[in-house]
Amino acid sequence: MSDTLNVDLCIIGAGSGGLSVAAGAAQMGASVVLIEKHKMGGDCLNYGCVPSKALLAAGKHAQAHRSGVAFGVAAHEPEVDFAAVNAHVKSVIATIEPHDSVERFEELGCTVIQDAGRFVGPRTVEAGGKTIKARRVVISTGSSPFVPPIPGLEDTPYFTNETIFDNTELPGHLIVVGGGPIGMEMAQAHRRLGSQVTVLEGAKALGKDDPEITAIALKNLRAEGLDIREEALAEKVEKGGTGVRVHLKGGDVVEGTHLLMAVGRKPNVDGLDLEKAGIEYDRRGIKVDDKLITTNRKVFAIGDVAGGLQFTHVAGYHAGIVVRNALFQMFWAKATTAHIPWVTYVDPEIAQVGLTEAQAVEKLGSKATILRWSMDENDRAQAERATNGLVKVILDGQRIVGASIVGKGAGDMLQIFAYAVANKQKIGSIAAYVAPYPTLGEAAKRAAGQYYTPKLFSDRTRSIVRFLSKFG
Repeated sequence: MSDTLNVDLCIIGAGSGGLSVAAGAAQMGASVVLIEKHKMGGDCLNYGCVPSKALLAAGKHAQAHRSGVAFGVAAHEPEVDFAAVNAHVKSVIATIEPHDSVERFEELGCTVIQDAGRFVGPRTVEAGGKTIKARRVVISTGSSPFVPPIPGLEDTPYFTNETIFDNTELPGHLIVVGGGPIGMEMAQAHRRLGSQVTVLEGAKALGKDDPEITAIALKNLRAEGLDIREEALAEKVEKGGTGVRVHLKGGDVVEGTHLLMAVGRKPNVDGLDLEKAGIEYDRRGIKVDDKLITTNRKVFAIGDVAGGLQFTHVAGYHAGIVVRNALFQMFWAKATTAHIPWVTYVDPEIAQVGLTEAQAVEKLGSKATILRWSMDENDRAQAERATNGLVKVILDGQRIVGASIVGKGAGDMLQIFAYAVANKQKIGSIAAYVAPYPTLGEAAKRAAGQYYTPKLFSDRTRSIVRFLSKFG
């Protein structure tokens, strides 16, 4: 192979976004170099979505042993083999790995370089002893755990999401610093698998979601034995008698055996030498416009490193935008966030798309309409003892502009609203479809029906019915 490669597209980072760009572009006939310095599949496959959901699934099975009384099944404390749980997590990763492998992408026609890449010019990248000159470059390097400079932390062992899935021994008492989605998911999974768990959140737990929705989830998490402390700022960390000790602002001290830092993410820009390509960035990530183009017009940035919503499906969405913009410049596509959904996979799940109630009231004022349907009015939820939930639909006039759901399967229930928001559907489109009975998804139709209830059962309607009845 020549030391210089002239290609259509050079992609730095083989996480979910980079892989999607590479696969799409290669299959469309573009010449592609794909650079990855660590593991193919990136954070999602190796340290994020896949292992976390596998661990949550193990916790769910453990919890089922404790919660059968309502169904006539005797409850008991499960025996958890945590090393076997870890093997389950690793097995799930291994099953998916071939889809993201070097071999697959080489078969698609990509040149894969397993090394760090760095810019040496506006459209020139060096990696693995090769110089890649590309018509377009895509940066998809993702993000890493942000570890705050808490005094004592540098001398104290701790987990992040990049290391906790290598742990094969059940923590006796896991302290989780950070009450966002990653922290809360890992907290509940470990609690269900037998750990004592304390969550320390400096502000509000799950604070980015609708507070009415999160209150329902947090009540359930606390009922399972999670010690969730809000407005609890960690000021100092040290090794303790049982493992680790965290000092909080105000004087409280929490002792545990293990520590998980889950306070946020930082974009992976170190070592890229972005300055040599004229690419601007800050602590939030690389600066891009609505076409995902950086300050270098020949370079795109997608996914977490672009500084927006940090979800795998956002990286995939960005990938579709960039394939179009990089290969077909006459048909520019623009990225938006208004229709992006997200789910926090605690039990009960929290799902969101579009505006929350508070955002709608602030943006739309009196034009905002909020529809609600409680899951305790859903027959399937009653049958499964899963009534701890709520569906909220946000309208601008009759147009659906948001939905917030908490409950069993909330992420799946949200999808009809995600479709509606993306396609600017009116509430009548949800009210009109026929939902199979009995399903949890029927709650979506019931919530939509609340828009018409005041009109259907009004005094005016009753007067019309009485009037028409006179004609036989």
